Amino acid sequence: MLMDTTRLGGTVRPAVPADLPTVARLCAAHATFERAEPLPDDLAARLESALFSAHPRAWCFVADHKGELIGYATCSLEFSTWQAADYLHLDCLFITEPHRGEGWGRKLLDAVKRTAAALGAVQVQWQTPDWNADAIRFYDRAGAQASSKVRFSLRV
Repeated sequence: MLMDTTRLGGTVRPAVPADLPTVARLCAAHATFERAEPLPDDLAARLESALFSAHPRAWCFVADHKGELIGYATCSLEFSTWQAADYLHLDCLFITEPHRGEGWGRKLLDAVKRTAAALGAVQVQWQTPDWNADAIRFYDRAGAQASSKVRFSLRV
């Protein structure tokens, strides 16, 4: 689904396989920004199977500014026991620093919301680091409702 972002000098569109090396670099920049562990060297190949197989596990949208990918959002369908319904988990939303505040994040979030609706999901859920005040303000302005939880991960 291509979005008209003429005012922004580009488009928000679904990623294509040729985008994956750049998406992997954006993911690495995002992980650095969030003070996370380094990402696997073969991330682009791993994403290709998740995004472009016969039965994709996830979706990726990119912010394409005059031929340069400056941001991305990824999401996957999950199940809510409490609602006994599917929801879309927004795993990542990232815009490179020079383009923050230009409206790209909102366009990516809109693409995720449309995907959720098309898949019959009841809502979109995500998290952001509690120190990321800019992201929290962005999500508040977008009408999102915050909930307090502590996120855990367990290596297997």
